[in-house]
Amino acid sequence: MTTAGDIMHRGAQWIPARETLDRAAQLMRELNVGALPISDENERLCGILTDRDIVVGCVAVGRDPAQVTAGDMAHGTPRWVDAGADVGEVLREMKDHQIRRLPVIENKRLVGMISEADLARHLTDDQIAAWAESVYARSGPTPA
Repeated sequence: MTTAGDIMHRGAQWIPARETLDRAAQLMRELNVGALPISDENERLCGILTDRDIVVGCVAVGRDPAQVTAGDMAHGTPRWVDAGADVGEVLREMKDHQIRRLPVIENKRLVGMISEADLARHLTDDQIAAWAESVYARSGPTPA
């Protein structure tokens, strides 16, 4: 059985909820990623911040990214998967919530992220096609 831990990329880093979006953007550049999990003061997942969130939810509406925090952008219930979850559960979670990135948690700690690139490296063409069709559908919640 292939698990989330098998397909994730390790080294994902939290951005504390109190950190500003300008710092988040710098960290995204340094790590070459488009999303960061947001952690509360207890290092628990409280959201996901994407580069699109910074642009559309902050800059495009005239807010100052040096004054807006990652926590200000955390909305709704964050989605995640356990490192031991099978790939079918990963795909269901991403499809059901129309998300493109999924944090992987083990023993209540962030151990990695699963992105579209990770799926492309580990799934069959048919699995990827079905996933992309469901995630990129225009109904439902806005993709992360």
